Amino acid sequence: MGSLLMRGMLAGLLASLLAFGFAKVFGEPQVDRAIAFEEQLAKAAGEAEEPEIVSRDVQSTIGLFTGVGVYGTALGGLFALAFAFVSGRLVRMPPRTTALVLAAVGFLALYIVPYLKYPANPPSIGQADTIGYRTQLYFAMIVFSLAALAIAIGVGRWLVDQLGSWNATLTGAAVYVGLTALAAYVLPPINEVPETFPADLLWHFRIAALGTQVVLWAAIALLFGALVESSRPAHST
Repeated sequence: MGSLLMRGMLAGLLASLLAFGFAKVFGEPQVDRAIAFEEQLAKAAGEAEEPEIVSRDVQSTIGLFTGVGVYGTALGGLFALAFAFVSGRLVRMPPRTTALVLAAVGFLALYIVPYLKYPANPPSIGQADTIGYRTQLYFAMIVFSLAALAIAIGVGRWLVDQLGSWNATLTGAAVYVGLTALAAYVLPPINEVPETFPADLLWHFRIAALGTQVVLWAAIALLFGALVESSRPAHST
């Protein structure tokens, strides 16, 4: 387990380098535009300029690299633990295939579904006094998504003998979609985007945020699968 965990963390660290490059090229220009928009609004309202605790140059370089690196390494470690749990129990496939399937399911449950309900917003959007509330709702959506995934997997495995693998999988998927849709309907919406905020900027920022996560998850899956498969004897692959 220790060796597997180290491979996961290494894969996460290497993947975070790719994610950092993507975020730097495609995400940071959108952040700069959003900050400029916020500063224009503050200037028009006659508000005093807030002092920078950390310079923008540091935020977009060392700060971004550190944040993505820590997040990617931690995610890689969790990915390795999840791989160890599902491999041979829920999934009986080669390591690379297992890693890709696990990444697809994890990306869907941990990012895509919560993202559809509460998409990422530039730093100039959102009221300071609602940060805690918005964070709680986002993590609540993650919890609901994971719970729905666990229920769906249980239902699918229970129905395999009666319906066969394909129909049981489709039924489990339907259960997951239904439960997450219910959770998204029950949880309150949040819309703090100013009416004057440029729609193209919001769109490009959200696409960049999504793309960064795609790069990170895909790279972790590919790197981790390759590391695990290369460590096994030739006759076991």
